[in-house]
Amino acid sequence: MELKWTNKALSDLVRLYEFLALVNKGAATRAMQALTKAPTILLTNPRIGEQLFQFEPREVRRILVGQYEIRYEIQAQTIYILRVWHTRETR
Repeated sequence: MELKWTNKALSDLVRLYEFLALVNKGAATRAMQALTKAPTILLTNPRIGEQLFQFEPREVRRILVGQYEIRYEIQAQTIYILRVWHTRETR
């Protein structure tokens, strides 16, 4: 399996970092480290996340990392990280 981040997911990380860094740069750095490390578990357990059936026939799933949600899609041997946001955000 291979892990790829979409441009939207990378933009989400930047947005979240900038928001947190205004208050606490250390916390912002720790959050980004956790969010970028967490998806590596998907390489060995790609279906560990909850499946989001509203996206069928695509296989879109989500995992929670603390107060953050990471949505991803499995396509053949590639896992695409689609979006990342804080669970309190209005989406």
